[in-house]
Amino acid sequence: MPISDCEVRDPRIRRTRQLLQGALSTLMQTKLFEEISVQDITDAATVNRATFYDHYADKFALLDALAAGGFHKLLHERQVDYDGTCPAAASNIIRATCDYLAQMHEGRPNCTHHSATGALVDAAIIAAIHRVLTAKGASNPDASALQEIAATAASWAIYGAARTWCFTPNRAPVDEIVPSILAIVLPILQNIPVTEPAETAHAAAH
Repeated sequence: MPISDCEVRDPRIRRTRQLLQGALSTLMQTKLFEEISVQDITDAATVNRATFYDHYADKFALLDALAAGGFHKLLHERQVDYDGTCPAAASNIIRATCDYLAQMHEGRPNCTHHSATGALVDAAIIAAIHRVLTAKGASNPDASALQEIAATAASWAIYGAARTWCFTPNRAPVDEIVPSILAIVLPILQNIPVTEPAETAHAAAH
């Protein structure tokens, strides 16, 4: 499973990225993303601009790392892994997506689902879900364009359903909505290939 951008091995790189992502997260609690400059971020993180550009191309790349990295960190903490064979694992991905969106939008009046920032976050988390769904089948030589379409469709379906749930007034508890989303997504997930361990594949051939 892909790890959070903040979980790279070099402690100096990890600390700098944690500072930058933490600074952006804090600034977004009181300002619109469009109003935040790289200088604002570096000032809040107490690093210089050159250091910022050593790690991220611009503030949009930082936002992408913040959104996707936070989601992967949540999956990692919950030990969520998906190999394409277990509906319970798919349920855990859906639950994590719902919980992560709810956490992101809690107490952030400046972050609405209609903003340009929301579209950037949407894309980052959809891409993160896609990476999780295809991690086990990434090296599968039998993967086809149709299977890639299935992974993309499942990623959008999971995120779109969770996002709609997140912004629904008086929304149902997450325990109630996850099975409903799973029922919609599971037929799509069954088209995503997985890679069998070498010993399993060898045994099957004999």
